[in-house]
Amino acid sequence: MAIAPTAGPGTSAGLVRTLLAEQAPALVGLPVERLADGWDNHTFRLGERMVVRLPRHEAAAELHADEVRWLPELGPQLTTATPQPVAVGGPSPHFPHPWSVVEYIPGREAAAVPPAERVALAEDLADFTWSLHVPAPTHAPVNPFRGGSLATGAADARVRSRLADLARSGHAELAEALLPRWEAWSHAPDFDGVDVWLHGDLHPHNIVIGADGRLAGVVDWGDVTAGDPACDLATAWLTFDATGRRLFTERLEEGHPVDAATWVRARAWALHLGLVLLSRPDEFPRLVASGRHALDELRREDV
Repeated sequence: MAIAPTAGPGTSAGLVRTLLAEQAPALVGLPVERLADGWDNHTFRLGERMVVRLPRHEAAAELHADEVRWLPELGPQLTTATPQPVAVGGPSPHFPHPWSVVEYIPGREAAAVPPAERVALAEDLADFTWSLHVPAPTHAPVNPFRGGSLATGAADARVRSRLADLARSGHAELAEALLPRWEAWSHAPDFDGVDVWLHGDLHPHNIVIGADGRLAGVVDWGDVTAGDPACDLATAWLTFDATGRRLFTERLEEGHPVDAATWVRARAWALHLGLVLLSRPDEFPRLVASGRHALDELRREDV
């Protein structure tokens, strides 16, 4: 999820068929159906087992390259399914960016389930996080918007601006309650450990739940990077209510102890990312409920 992306070229099922005919002819003839128009990618179902991902803009194309490059290496170490690349296409006269065909993970996004009903995936998501958060190589992708310090002028300015937007939208009391929490949490001691692998966008729209309510997969790896694990641990507030959060944190602490400062930074990341989810309600109305859920959960936390 890039910061304030702008829409790129139009897409359609016809465009997908054209790209497949040009660059992945073995996949021609399978049904193509629009799946979603996300922050960074347009996605289309391809048959029963695949998804076509078309970056929406130049910044998303750069994230797409990281996803395609690193998921095949990360996948085997993880405890849940990831959308592994099946085919990778390049720019053409019909579409200006690289694109890919990836495996489809059956299920529904966690955001489609009320937070109180996400409890069954809490321990699974903790296990996934533990399996991902291992030391990353020095040549891991760099993402300036994920995994670094939030105690910077740029991050602080973005959050304050979005809190002001929140207040103007009729939620002044919530914004006033969150500001001192942001000021305290964002100035927790900086991460001083070895950079670990991060998903970078671990919110309920990127978490797939199976028919049994358990974790079925984690998708949308464009923000993959290395850095402070607190960035991903923000999912404790983005995804869960108090009960699910307790199960998530307890399970994580069993095999991957987390120091108190990291949990404080995780609250700051959850506040930051919750505001991002709220930032474009006209274009992405389905993200609003998830952003509001996170902010409501954080409001209940002590400063």
